[in-house]
Amino acid sequence: MTGHIIAVASGKGGVGKTWFAITLAHGLARSGQRVLLVDWDLGLANLDVQLGLMPQCDLAQVLQQGLPLAGAITHFAACLDILAGSSGTGAISGLDAASLEILLDGVRSCADRYDYVICDLAAGLDQVVRRMAAYVDQLMVVVTDEPTSLTDAYAVLKLHGRDGDAGRGRILVNRAKSTSSGARTYATLSRACQAFLGHTPALAGIIRSDDHVPDCIRRQTPLFTRHPNSQAAQDVEAVVQALIRQRQPDRASCA
Repeated sequence: MTGHIIAVASGKGGVGKTWFAITLAHGLARSGQRVLLVDWDLGLANLDVQLGLMPQCDLAQVLQQGLPLAGAITHFAACLDILAGSSGTGAISGLDAASLEILLDGVRSCADRYDYVICDLAAGLDQVVRRMAAYVDQLMVVVTDEPTSLTDAYAVLKLHGRDGDAGRGRILVNRAKSTSSGARTYATLSRACQAFLGHTPALAGIIRSDDHVPDCIRRQTPLFTRHPNSQAAQDVEAVVQALIRQRQPDRASCA
């Protein structure tokens, strides 16, 4: 079974999208799933920064020098590999259609060796981001309770419904003041989707606000490594276990 490709998206920056992509990937890996974490935020990539990595090869070199995609993969932790992007490289942020399809097909080929491929998409709604979102098996849209975040997340889900299968979209509420507050945020967005788009995206999970998260980002260390018992870690673990249950029957772990 080919690895399940999940894109983590947001309508606006600053909602914790990249942090969540990292933490989700690490959580899946800790559960014995083979995971590839891909930085698809082309041009403003920062997965490597948040993890304190200095990869020898990244997506810019793959595209510009014709290198094999698999050669740019960096091993990070047990069961977890990283495919880094490139920050400040306009050559890949403005990909032509043919190069983009080569990149997407390359990631799909790599997925054969993993249980999950987690892709950190760029914030926004440009054509490259929309094509990437339509290509994956599942889209998780990260949202907070800020009005601008809700509005932009709705726009992402609306365009995703036009470009692909609207049923693949999920809502992930981040930085919720409480679980009940997160549920209200989800309800607000899901009502708008039902009223104007004719469908209700499922809830992927609610991550409560946690001071341990910015500490981990400053330390360039994953949450599950530095604060594995924090409430945000518990909330992401719930998302991880829900994903694994959806992918039954169980696959062998990556020993």
